[in-house]
Amino acid sequence: MTDPNRAPLSPIPQPEPRLPAAPTSLPPATRHPWTPLLLGLIALSLIPALLLGFGRVQYEQSQKTAALVMDYPALVIQARRFGLEPQALLDRYKALGVNGVALYEDTIASLEQRGELYLKSGADLAADFPGQAVKTNAVYMKAATPAIAEALRGRYTIPTREVTIGGQTWVEWPSDPRFLPAGPDTAAVNDFKQQGMVVVYRPYQDDAVPTQKVGTDWPDVPFIAFTGDEVIGARTPELLAQVDQAMGSRLPAIIEGNIQDGLDRLVETHGGVRLFALAPSYQNKLEPLDVASKYNLAARERGMRLLYLRPYPTINETEAMLGRTQQLLKRSGITLTEPQVGTFNPSPLLRALSVVGPLAALLLLGLSFPLSRLGVTLAGVVALLAFGLNTLHPFESAALLAAVAFPALGLVLRRSKVTDWFLATGLSLVGVLFVSALGASRESTLGLEPFRGVGLTLLLPLLLVALSFLPRQDIRKTAADIYAAPIRLGDVAVMALGFVLLSLVYERRGNATGGSASDFEASLRREVQDSIIRPRFKEIAAHPLGLLGLSGTLPGYFSGLLILAGVVGQSSILNTFSHFHTPLLISAARVFIGLGLGLLLGVVAIWALRTGMRLWKTYGSPRLGAGVRGQA
Repeated sequence: MTDPNRAPLSPIPQPEPRLPAAPTSLPPATRHPWTPLLLGLIALSLIPALLLGFGRVQYEQSQKTAALVMDYPALVIQARRFGLEPQALLDRYKALGVNGVALYEDTIASLEQRGELYLKSGADLAADFPGQAVKTNAVYMKAATPAIAEALRGRYTIPTREVTIGGQTWVEWPSDPRFLPAGPDTAAVNDFKQQGMVVVYRPYQDDAVPTQKVGTDWPDVPFIAFTGDEVIGARTPELLAQVDQAMGSRLPAIIEGNIQDGLDRLVETHGGVRLFALAPSYQNKLEPLDVASKYNLAARERGMRLLYLRPYPTINETEAMLGRTQQLLKRSGITLTEPQVGTFNPSPLLRALSVVGPLAALLLLGLSFPLSRLGVTLAGVVALLAFGLNTLHPFESAALLAAVAFPALGLVLRRSKVTDWFLATGLSLVGVLFVSALGASRESTLGLEPFRGVGLTLLLPLLLVALSFLPRQDIRKTAADIYAAPIRLGDVAVMALGFVLLSLVYERRGNATGGSASDFEASLRREVQDSIIRPRFKEIAAHPLGLLGLSGTLPGYFSGLLILAGVVGQSSILNTFSHFHTPLLISAARVFIGLGLGLLLGVVAIWALRTGMRLWKTYGSPRLGAGVRGQA
């Protein structure tokens, strides 16, 4: 029986159901007694690495010059097609920033085109002068002056003879000499130099030219760009030595995408200058604004000092490309002038002191594994692999060790909360300084191979962190537990999704994509690329996944998989700085933009996932207050 004067009991308020953060359930790292000592060694070794990094930035800031070099034969063809004098068309292009020309070595055919000599087949000459012992399978040359004929006859090992036919003096060649290299067009070279143009000379090779004469008549120009897939003499040591001597103070051009055989020998002696060019067939498929964007990117982010240009089929397209290129280079702080190329020579002593850091990091990584014996064994295998791939070269080997150890170290030491992402990122950035200090050299800053095993910088950290997930128990029991684990339909779906994402990343790798991009996408990418330093896709995608995994929002093994995805982002940081031809500050800007976007997207992803899971759990359930009122 109830008391009518007693106030009704109000329902007891119940807290709104919440989703607790799921623990990652990953084994903690081992706190080894040597940890403070190894961290101290890393900190001390960081001092010479910082000094080397500062020196590299100073060197790179002094090298922000470039030359817009026009392929002169291509310009001549375009000028004649439109009824213009080549110099008049060149003047129009000079007003849009072109300050250099590329001149090829003359051939006997080009001398013929300029009217300096005249060639006639033996068959034609025999028809004109029958009965005068003309060899129909020979080629006959008549020069404008006897000096030209004599110079060409003495230039080659090909036997020739002087004959008189029809009252005229001819030089008889046993085969067609039109494609033989005939030396530089000295008058043209001097003319362009008087105009203040940067001249790039492109010599040819032919076995008919004696070794001791190769390079002796090269003009006094700053740069030599060899043709084909090898430098002159790449197949013959004696000839390569002659070319090395003939280079003098000239610098060989290092053509991106075509590292010519034998070039390393010349770069070792003389240094080099990086050259960027687009194949005409590829260029003509692109809009002028796209081509300009690529040239700006090459000068700003890849250290290209010679921007080798070829005209479009039309003058209007060429002028649009040149105008935009000049505008973008000015915006990027690149001065158009004759590049004064310096040489980056880091201190061997500072590099030797910097080696301590990666070695200490690798040892700390191994000792911090839950299964410390496994960790130390893996550290030893990584060290042997790095030194083996780099044939025991200490600096290159230590650079690879730094690129492998530091991305994994932070997520092996701590991975239980979101803020551990900052520790992992901080250690990766520390590793950046060691990679730069040990990997940056004269050869690597010129775009030659910095150290072998760069591809492993994305794979090995992932493998090391994955193996650190093994619990602190007999590894045989762990293997049995993995084998006996049941596979659910959800597991299959997760694996399929991961495969799809991995395939997408692989398809979109590099500078080209596997599928065609829409006009809007191409325009958007161009505008972003021209305005800011575009971050790497792997980092923008992987950092949020790593943060999501560290948050423990998803249950079971999902958090561990997401942490592994985060390792890809950390590895990409070190991989970005392994491109030593890219200025250090450019790589830093790319990485920090990626970190900022990744952190922002990660925070949003954690909030969105927790909100979505809460709605999934609570949607449709009756509210407690409504239930109590219904009972009353």
